[in-house]
Amino acid sequence: MGRAAPMSSPERRAAIIAATLPLLLEHGPGVTTRQIAAAAGIAEGTIFRVFPDIDSLVQATVDGAYDPAQVAQELGAIDPNVSFERRLAESVRILQNRLTSVWQLMSMSGVPKPAALAAARNLRLDRPDVAALVALLEPYRHRLRRSPEAAAQLLRGLTLAGTHPGLTTDDGPLAPEEIVSLLLDGLRNRTRQSGNA
Repeated sequence: MGRAAPMSSPERRAAIIAATLPLLLEHGPGVTTRQIAAAAGIAEGTIFRVFPDIDSLVQATVDGAYDPAQVAQELGAIDPNVSFERRLAESVRILQNRLTSVWQLMSMSGVPKPAALAAARNLRLDRPDVAALVALLEPYRHRLRRSPEAAAQLLRGLTLAGTHPGLTTDDGPLAPEEIVSLLLDGLRNRTRQSGNA
């Protein structure tokens, strides 16, 4: 069996950052380059050929966790051949994963804030993650009571409300399918007879 093709510098950087995020969430700023190298399957010295020091790697990891382009890429990769409801549920799962990571990072002392925090809070439609969600909804425009742009913002809002630990009940965050059901069907139990409403 031949050796795998070597990674380009951007690919190597992305792989190291991807390996660092779960470790940073688990260990906080005490994460070590030895742990990161083991998780990335590389020699420890390889890290320092890509990043000048651990602080630079941690900052790049935090910046990446807040980068809406990563979420846009994941949203764009959702299988277009599955059902509308399944695509929406997968979108919610992606958004929930991002929100959870961001909240964990924000709660850790000693972890730097992202360089683009102000931009990350912006909900404009030209943000790549919002635009990707609108693009996902666009083919279903005829099935929606609101525009894909409005539906994207509603889905984001419901995901936030159904995921944030300060806004959810003791049962924990809502499952992606439940959030999608709330968006598409509302709260009313539609199995009841209309005369009993």
